[in-house]
Amino acid sequence: MTTVMAVTYFEDTQLNHVVTSPAIIYGGLTGDALDDPTLVPDGLLICISTGLGWRVDRPPLAVMAFMSLEWQPIRTLRIGDTIYGRSRVATRRAMREGGVVIEEHELIDQRGEAVARGRFTFLVARRPA
Repeated sequence: MTTVMAVTYFEDTQLNHVVTSPAIIYGGLTGDALDDPTLVPDGLLICISTGLGWRVDRPPLAVMAFMSLEWQPIRTLRIGDTIYGRSRVATRRAMREGGVVIEEHELIDQRGEAVARGRFTFLVARRPA
C-alpha cells in the first residue's frame, strides 16, 4: 500500500494566508566552535525556519523548483530560547505550468520578537487535471 502525502498546489495558495508552527526549544543541535557557545549560528535559523514549515496545519507546497532565498538575521538567538515560525504567502503569480509563490517567513522568540525573517520563492505545480 502506497501512502500519498497531501500537498498544496498553486491554486490552493491564498495571498496573506498566515500559518504558525508549533514552538521548539533549541537545545544544542550543532557543535560549532563559536566565540560564545550559547549563540545559535545564523545559518541554522534558515534550516529551523524550513523545518518548522513542515509542522503547520497545511500540506506542503507542491514545489517544482526552489527559485530564490533572501534571509536576514535580526537579533541573536541563544541556546534555551524558544522559537516558532510564522509564514504568509506574500505574492503569487500564475504561469502556464504552475505558478510562482513568494512566502515571507519569520522566526519569533519567546518574547514575541522576530529573530530572523526572509522570503522564499518557489515554482509551485498546478493541480493535476
